[in-house]
Amino acid sequence: MELKVEREIGNRKLTIETGKLAKQANGSCIVKYGNSVVLVTACMAKNPSESLDFFPLTVEYRERMYAAGKIPGGYFKREGRPREKEILSSRLIDRPIRPLFPDGFRNETQIMVTVLSYDQENETDVIGVIGASAALSISDIPFLMPVAAVRVGKIAGQYVINPTTAQMQEGTMNITVAGNKERITMIEGGSQEISEDELVEALKLAQTEIKKIIELQEELIEKIQPKKIEVEQFTETEGLREKVNAIAMEKLPEIMRIVEKKERNDAYDALFDSIREQLIEEFPEAEAEMHLYYDEIRKKAMRDKIFNEGVRLDGRKTNEIRNITCEIGVLPRVHGSAVFTRGETQSLGTCTLGTQYDTQRIEELEGELTKTFMLHYNFPPYSVGEVRRVSGPGRREIGHGHLAETALTAVIPSEESFPYTIRIVSDILESNGSSSMATVCSGSLSLMDAGVPIKSHVAGIAMGLVYENDEKYIVLSDIMGEEDHYADMDFKVAGTRSGITAIQLDTKTEGISVEILSKALGQAKEGRDFILSKMEAAIASPKSELSPFAPRMETIMIDKEKIGLVIGPGGKTIRDIIEKTGAQIDIDDDGKVKVYSENAEGIEKAIAYIKALTEEAEVGKIYMGKVKKITDFGAFIEILPGKDGLLHISQISHERVEKVSDVLKLGDEVAVKVVKIDDRGKISLSRKQVPEEKRKIKDN
Repeated sequence: MELKVEREIGNRKLTIETGKLAKQANGSCIVKYGNSVVLVTACMAKNPSESLDFFPLTVEYRERMYAAGKIPGGYFKREGRPREKEILSSRLIDRPIRPLFPDGFRNETQIMVTVLSYDQENETDVIGVIGASAALSISDIPFLMPVAAVRVGKIAGQYVINPTTAQMQEGTMNITVAGNKERITMIEGGSQEISEDELVEALKLAQTEIKKIIELQEELIEKIQPKKIEVEQFTETEGLREKVNAIAMEKLPEIMRIVEKKERNDAYDALFDSIREQLIEEFPEAEAEMHLYYDEIRKKAMRDKIFNEGVRLDGRKTNEIRNITCEIGVLPRVHGSAVFTRGETQSLGTCTLGTQYDTQRIEELEGELTKTFMLHYNFPPYSVGEVRRVSGPGRREIGHGHLAETALTAVIPSEESFPYTIRIVSDILESNGSSSMATVCSGSLSLMDAGVPIKSHVAGIAMGLVYENDEKYIVLSDIMGEEDHYADMDFKVAGTRSGITAIQLDTKTEGISVEILSKALGQAKEGRDFILSKMEAAIASPKSELSPFAPRMETIMIDKEKIGLVIGPGGKTIRDIIEKTGAQIDIDDDGKVKVYSENAEGIEKAIAYIKALTEEAEVGKIYMGKVKKITDFGAFIEILPGKDGLLHISQISHERVEKVSDVLKLGDEVAVKVVKIDDRGKISLSRKQVPEEKRKIKDN
């Protein structure tokens, strides 16, 4: 049965259709917004995975190049492994739906979002969230409630729902907000130093629009009346929970007073080993169940400690920041480096400056894009004391790197004022919570150490939440790993003293109210300002000079009509300049010339050559020219590349000259003065007006 519902959202029609395509899936739908179209399918394995103690959900977002009327590049001319944008979109869709499956559901579930049409205006990741929720809601897959998402921009001081791609280029805010009818479940995006109040207003507006989209989904659900499968309820082994709790609580309070993560985790492991040894004979098939109860007990004990004592596992108060150290210039050969340490989380940030030839070129549905600022995040296994296979960056690393890159983009200077390609690499050396926000801090420090003229530092902080209800909750500043695992929110906020530049929210509950998020934002600002003061104490402003190992670069403008003169026939002239100076030269169509070199001398030489090629003759200026042609009435002298002037026979000498060839020969170098340039650009020269000491002729 084909069904369709539609509603006006952000001045465009949003349509959800089902019953026509991909009918073999448990649930499928087509979502249209403008002329952008996505197909979303939800499939579930028939039987639960007995060996897993977690819900096996995967979300795959894929863009077909035909959606924008393009043929993929490369040798094979077909889509291959997911691009970075597709990975980020997969994460964006995954995060708001993951907490909304019932406890104990273990059937492997896969969401596929395929972009079928892209109109270059309406982004498809947001409608992918809507489609994922709709496909799950109308299927037999158990799903607690529908969710929806919108993008909020701020353009010319006005909030805009689902701004077009063109509008987003002009805005000061670009955030994606997902949620249910009452609460927010996910936030992702960046901004140009907006205030906390501005962000709260954006969240309120987003929630209003999200509610409309959920009502649209509910209309579809009502028409279909899907029957959900029954989730097999977990049957407890009688008496096991109580015995695990009794043994655990003898040692757990003491373990929770251990401040160091590694020592505390070793103690946790030893306690579980003790529980297993004491109970395995009585309950031989229940080790996994023991671990489940032990984990629940640890979670409750941590939360009770915070609620009852206002004290966290490492002894901090709820709004207290861990000890921070900042070091710059830690690596002698790199262009900029810094180590940022907060508690047991440590990031080594390095900044490398490159030329225009180092820009990243990316093939997207919109066309080929270039990036002059990149941030790459690495999370090696030793950072958490583990041994595992090392491969390329995973979804987590790409997501964390993107968030930190977004946070710092707001302060990166324009290409016009600082025409370098900038790459930051964050290597996480130690991790116990919020390594992405540590990356923001180490990246900011390394930029200043490299002499990049950023306008201010950017710091990041991760906020947590221990929640029972809207009256009983506690917001935590600077959460560590265990709090991230057992608390209800991971709310990352990055920015300067002037405002927020990046934000990311994930929840483990059915959502967070705007009021709680507003409180968390205020507490995050206090923490951010504290961190910024520590960073400013290490380096308050960018170094005045670049590293001696960084490439040098200068930009000059030439007349567009002279570009061909600099390039020369078949590129001969520009290749000759590069060979003679060792510099790299890049010329834009508007006449902007960028000159790169490892040293200042190479730049000076190259610019001198270019200026000589493109310089215009000036009346009154003396030039050393070369005789190009001799006639009865004078000689034509090349005073600039491609620029000749006439030295009339009467202007060769103060004495009478019978024949030009008596004084000058082809190829001679002679000093001449420009005495006139007429309306047609013809240049008249004089040797008589050149001072005596400069008048000597150099033979060819």
